[in-house]
Amino acid sequence: MSAQAQVILTPLPVGMSIPAGTLRAEMDSRRAAGRRFDIREAIGLVVPLCTQLHELHAQGRTLFVHPSSLAYGAGGALRLVEELAHAAPLLPRDRACLAPEERKGTEGDARASVFAVGAILYELLTSSSVGPGMRRPADVIPDIPPALETVLGKSLVADPKHRPADLAALAQALYQIVPSASSMPPSADTSHLDADGDFEVDINLSMMPPGGHGEEARVPSAPSLPRIQAVSGDGPFAVAIPVAQPQRLHGNDPTRKLADLKAALESDPRPRYVVIKDGMDHGPFSSVELLQQIASGSFTGEQVLRDTFSGEERAIQDWEEFAPFAEQAKLNRDIVQEKRALDAVVSAEKQGTQYKALLGMALMGVILAAGAGWWYRERSHKKERELAVQDATGRIAIEVDAGLGSAKAARAGGGARPSGGGSYPTLGAGMSCEAAQARYVEEYKLGNNGPPDLTAGAYGNVLNRGSYLNACGVPSSMEVNVCAAVQNGRAVGVTVTTSPSNPGIASCIAGQIRGISFPSHPRLDVARTTFK
Repeated sequence: MSAQAQVILTPLPVGMSIPAGTLRAEMDSRRAAGRRFDIREAIGLVVPLCTQLHELHAQGRTLFVHPSSLAYGAGGALRLVEELAHAAPLLPRDRACLAPEERKGTEGDARASVFAVGAILYELLTSSSVGPGMRRPADVIPDIPPALETVLGKSLVADPKHRPADLAALAQALYQIVPSASSMPPSADTSHLDADGDFEVDINLSMMPPGGHGEEARVPSAPSLPRIQAVSGDGPFAVAIPVAQPQRLHGNDPTRKLADLKAALESDPRPRYVVIKDGMDHGPFSSVELLQQIASGSFTGEQVLRDTFSGEERAIQDWEEFAPFAEQAKLNRDIVQEKRALDAVVSAEKQGTQYKALLGMALMGVILAAGAGWWYRERSHKKERELAVQDATGRIAIEVDAGLGSAKAARAGGGARPSGGGSYPTLGAGMSCEAAQARYVEEYKLGNNGPPDLTAGAYGNVLNRGSYLNACGVPSSMEVNVCAAVQNGRAVGVTVTTSPSNPGIASCIAGQIRGISFPSHPRLDVARTTFK
């Protein structure tokens, strides 16, 4: 590389460089400022360039023609810097100016330079690169001459077999559109842009999207008058206050940019894109179909996309035109996945809550069942105790001292028992069984005869029922000894002992016996019974 070429290189942080003083540097500067080259200026730069390239290719030179290889010379004319034209460009916008057959790294001939000139002229006029999503110049510059758009379409044919190769004819055709924009190029036959001896230009293979369906020219409408909200002041000093207009999307708004890019891509209905997925080619698809496939998730950013017109082949996420849609689709998929994951967590928590509720109900059921079982066992034990007391009648030793008064008298009188009627001492309640016996013997008077004594069974049937034990909570393992002195149908003396000893239960049983009704007889009788 010559010293002159080294001076014009300006390094970039990313490792690439934009040559200072070149057409690329000027184009990027104007793009940053929002300015474009007008038609006259663009044609004035390109016509002499076509003449220079025609002469170089006539000498057998092959070149990479792109904006970074073109520098401004004396008088502002463009000239090719050959040192920069023998290396394939690295900047994406420079690569977009190369003919498809050059993008594999091979320098191009005159036919490739025709494409390069057309791509450079298109970018000068529209500030956009040739490739997917490019619009027709008439959509950007309403007053562009139709002949200029036609010349651009012919020079941007992707297939080199159907692209013109005459740079002199291209220079002549552009010069005729705006003759005053540049000096006259050498005379050439412009029909060579349509056909030559061995080829015929097929405009349908142009990188530029096809034209519309003959839309009628639209007459610009008059600007609408502002709507008045109120009027402040009177007379000549009155001021109208307009209604505030709704805020519109700014040109730099990401949503607006994405919508514009989508509209630009969909303006080309031709099926030209192939996606390589799982080692197989899918397509070709039109822009509309491809965007639908990306949005649905059928194709992702990692898969390779090939533009069959330009021959470019790289991952979808590396295409400036399709990467935003792949990223948006990925974001939507991530949102859906997050929502599904959140729904799964909520469902799992709901199932866990239901499981805990069921477990709690089951535990409550177990507790209730255990309580019911305990109650049933206690009830059964209680019944067993009652049955044990009732069944103990056959094992109870009953001793009844019937006719206590006559017996004592007989023992006192040598065995003689008074006969005939008589009265018997009447005892008060609240004494022990032994005390009642002693008191009765002391007060008894011989010779008093009464009705015949009651049998032991008459008292035993009452005392031995044992139902009074239940009221005092007597355990089945306790032995109870009862002595009851009965007179006139009530127990006037009661003694209760338990084994093991329990004064509380003994006192309770004694109280229960005092309330029992026995067969009535005026003579004191003593009944003893044992519950084991």
